[in-house]
Amino acid sequence: MAKFQLNGCEVHTDGPDDTPLLWALRDDLNLKGTKFGCGIGQCGACTVHVNGQAVRSCLTPVSVADGGTVTTIEGLDPKSAHPLQTAWIEAQAPQCGYCQSGQIMQAAALLKATPHPTDAEIEAAMNGNLCRCMAYVRIKKAIKIAAGKTGTKAAKTSGARA
Repeated sequence: MAKFQLNGCEVHTDGPDDTPLLWALRDDLNLKGTKFGCGIGQCGACTVHVNGQAVRSCLTPVSVADGGTVTTIEGLDPKSAHPLQTAWIEAQAPQCGYCQSGQIMQAAALLKATPHPTDAEIEAAMNGNLCRCMAYVRIKKAIKIAAGKTGTKAAKTSGARA
């Protein structure tokens, strides 16, 4: 059993400690925003924050979260008004949308560490998040919008519960 703060609320799971965090989030805790993509940590669709760090929840055992904090796309901002979420809409970043929660969570970790990233820093940070629709140009634009709109606000917001 693992106990942790999930999006600001204390939760626990009863499954085995080696259960992937992704399945605990989706099946036990009924949060469907985090997506299953590849199951081998290569696509980034399942990205969440554990103790403030972006991780692939399909590979991360729930035991890693025990006693810590987990932030999912649902917890990034309770009103879905995080600077990245609003920038995603402004830039019309998603096409099919399947990978977008993982993309946003990876971008939130980037802006937390680097509030005003260069193009090269954006590309390096987002390199492991795949988009089958090839919306990379719009994703980069959204990250730049969020960084320009908010400066360190994006970093503070994404780290508030992460």
